Order: sequence, then structure tokens, then C-alpha cells
Amino acid sequence: MASNTNGSEDKPVESLVGGRYLEMGEDGDAKTVKSRLSGFLWHGGSAYDAWFSCASNQVAQVLLTLPYSFSQLGMTSGILFQLFYGLLGSWTAYLISILYIEYRTRKEREKVDFRNHVIQWFEVLDGLLGKHWRNVGLAFNCTFLLFGSVIQLIACASNIYYINDKLDKRTWTYIFGACCATTVFIPSFHNYRIWSFLGLIMTTYTAWYLTVASLLHGQIEGVKHTGPAKMVLYFTGATNILYTFGGHAVTVEIMHAMWRPQKFKAIYLLATLYVITLTLPSAVSVYWAFGDALLTHSNAFALLPRTPFRDSAIVLMLIHQFITFGFACTPLYFVWEKLIGLHDCRSLCKRAAARLPVVIPIWFLAIIFPFFGPINSAVGSLLVSFTVYIIPSLAHMVTFRSAQARENAVEVPPKFVGRWVGSFVINAFVVGWVLVVGFGFGGWASMTNFVHQIDTFGLFTKCYQCPPPPSPALANSPLPLPSSVHNLTSPFFISPSPAPAPSPVSFFLRHHHHHHRL
Repeated sequence: MASNTNGSEDKPVESLVGGRYLEMGEDGDAKTVKSRLSGFLWHGGSAYDAWFSCASNQVAQVLLTLPYSFSQLGMTSGILFQLFYGLLGSWTAYLISILYIEYRTRKEREKVDFRNHVIQWFEVLDGLLGKHWRNVGLAFNCTFLLFGSVIQLIACASNIYYINDKLDKRTWTYIFGACCATTVFIPSFHNYRIWSFLGLIMTTYTAWYLTVASLLHGQIEGVKHTGPAKMVLYFTGATNILYTFGGHAVTVEIMHAMWRPQKFKAIYLLATLYVITLTLPSAVSVYWAFGDALLTHSNAFALLPRTPFRDSAIVLMLIHQFITFGFACTPLYFVWEKLIGLHDCRSLCKRAAARLPVVIPIWFLAIIFPFFGPINSAVGSLLVSFTVYIIPSLAHMVTFRSAQARENAVEVPPKFVGRWVGSFVINAFVVGWVLVVGFGFGGWASMTNFVHQIDTFGLFTKCYQCPPPPSPALANSPLPLPSSVHNLTSPFFISPSPAPAPSPVSFFLRHHHHHHRL
């Protein structure tokens, strides 16, 4: 079978007619062993592939910045915001999937063929609501994905520095920018099957390493948990969590890569539930162990001692960030291909060469703004708030505002949310909350913090949050190291603290009780 641009060479292309998908283009050629192996590793379009893609894309480098957010929010607010924004993100991902199915159904009833075309979010908005919605959606979506790719590149440089500090973080950014540019050779989300699977395993290891390492480490001497101390820090932390559960800007592309996209509806919720089992224990444990020290260490790896386990987690996260870079960049590749007229080209090499200009501004922005942590909050408040929360909610309400549109809808909102009335109420709440709390307060707080980072470190800073080099006098001093220095003879951590520390559970209960009395 001939290859097409969405990478589905060995699978039948599906058509959605009258709300039901039909398979077309199947031939009877026997598959060779090579094609079977290629299909198993390379061509993914099942519901399981979509789940791996959603979970893997959602939980990348944010694992390392969530403890930083907890130090800004405090334990109670950190937990509640994770649960709340996880639910909100799942709802808006559901809305995007409904709008995609509605758009595709209408177009295929008009005999539009998508076999050589990848549907994207701005095209869904264009088909359902017109060019003005398309332009707004395209601007927000592309800008968010651009900075999402920038964040992955910054995270790569930040992480590798804790293994090899002979090179500064800016130099590592140059190196990983070149490495991540190789994602131009991955045709579409169809071809992320093995990468999504491996990426989630890598992130799972890292999350449980952070959890176990922090618990065995115990609380540092004189640990303090003063969060929330300042309103600016509070809303900065909240918008980082908003960003964490706003990874569904690529929902349409993931759905289009599925053989049966109508099965996507609950996939993002199930992916979010798994992600929370990784993000909550790790963030709680690291914050319990290190407390306010996280306010000046946005990367959790910076506070854990160097061991083989930590270095393994860093290497795995680096590989996973390469994968996530591809997730964020692939929709940008599609937009660029459509702009220059190469989207339907069957030559992988030509398309890869044409995609390279997309990587250059990402590389440049990562060098200008290497503020790992604060940039997440800025992107969350200014871009994620509109891209994956406000615009999908408004689009759903406007698309189905008329009785005729609701009557002819391919998918009706479930009964447990109150059908149409309930969905409109939830959508209005999402728009109001994210506009005021996420974009309003969050935008003010995150940009204040972001400007503070620029004032403190400057643009094009060579090594963001790197410890100063030791003076020659201290380096040659025969005095013993202080007791707080990590003991690297243990596979995980440092010398025992002088007094037993309370467990994270008892700490959370006491912390919550204190806030309740206030």
C-alpha cells in the first residue's frame, strides 16, 4: 500500500460517515515479517497508543518543577490544584475530541477525503466557526507549541548539567537543539508508538525515584515549609500546575492518528488519572524533604545527591524530553508544510528538510530565556489558559448554541454532566475561572516572576541557577565538610538527621489543620 503523509502505510484509512467509521483502502497483500515488525514498532493508531501518547506528553519535565510549585503554593493548595486542574484539563480535552468528530463527520458527509491530510485544531475551528476563530486558534496553538518545545529544550540542558557540569547550560542547549532537530524525520503521531511507550516507562521511573529518594533522604536540617508566603508566588505555582494539565494542545493530531478516533473520549481522563499517581507522590515527597529550599531550585534534581539512581533518572528524562519535543513540534511541522505546500509530499527526506526552519526559532528562544520553571508558569497563564481551556469551552458553546445544531450533533454530552444544560454551565465556569484566576492573577504573578528572573540573571544567561564555583581557598581547605553534605556512599542519600522526621502524611495533616485553624 502506498504511504501517505500521516504515516499510516500499513493500516486502512477510516472514514466517518453518519457518525460511524468505515474502513477504506484495505488491500489483500500478504505482510512480510519486516512489515509486521515495522507496523508493531512504528505504526500506532489504537486506543492504547493514544493513551500512551497523552500520558507521555502530559507528564514530561513538569515532574521536576512541581515540587517548586508546591514550595510556592504550600502542601494543601498544591494537592488541590493538581486534582482540580487535572479534572478541568480532562473536560476540555473531551470537548476538543467532540468538536473534532463533529467537524470530521460534516466534512466526510461532503465527500472530503482526509487520507493525505492531517486535520488540526485550527482547521476544526475554521470548519465549525469560521476564519476568525481559525486565526485566533492558530495563533494561540502555534505560539503555545513553540514555547512548549522551547521548555523541553531548556529542560534538557538543565538536567544534563547535573551529570556533567564541565559545560554550562547554554552550551548544552546548543547540543540538544541539534539532537532534537532530528524529530523532523518522524512523519506523524502514527509513528510515535514505541516512543510513547518507552517515554512513559522512563517518566514513571523518574517519578518514583523522586518519591523514594526524598523519603529515604528525610527532611534537611532546619527545613521550613512557609508556603504560601506571597501572592505572586502562590499564583505563579498555580499556573505551573495549569500548564501541567494543559498538554492537550495536540489532541486533534493524536485523534487523527487513531484508527477509530471516536474511542478517544475518555482516554485523556484515564491518562490524567495515571499521571496524577506520578505527580502527586513525587511533588509531596520532595517538598516534604526540602521545603523552602525549592524556592531557589526549580529543578528537583538539584537538591538530590548524585547517585547512579539519580543519574539514571536524568538520562531517562533526557530521552523522554526528546520525545516530548517531537510531540510539541510535530503539529508545527504540519502547519509549516501546509503553508509552503509540501504537506501532501510523499518524500520523507523532502519533508524533513522543509521542516528544519521550524527548529531554529525554538533553539534561539531557549538560549534567550533559559528560565527553567518560571517560563512554565508564564506559558501556562498567557498561552495554555486560552489554547486548551478558554477557546475549546467557548467553541463548544458557540457550535451548539442553536437547537438545530444540538439536535444534529454527532455526540451528545453524557447524562451525568446534565446533557446540554450541564455542559454549558461547566463551560461557562471553565471560561470564567481560567480567565480570572489563570490568565488574570496567574498572568500578573508569572510575568512579575519572569521579569524578576530577567533582572536577576539577564537574557542569554550562560548558566541559569548554577552554583557559583568554589573559591580556591575553600577548595584547598583541609577542614571537614559540614554534616548536611550528601553522603555518596549510600545508593540514594545522606547521613541520618539528628531527630526522626514526621512522615509526609502526618506533615500534611498537621499543615492542613494549621490552615483550618487560621
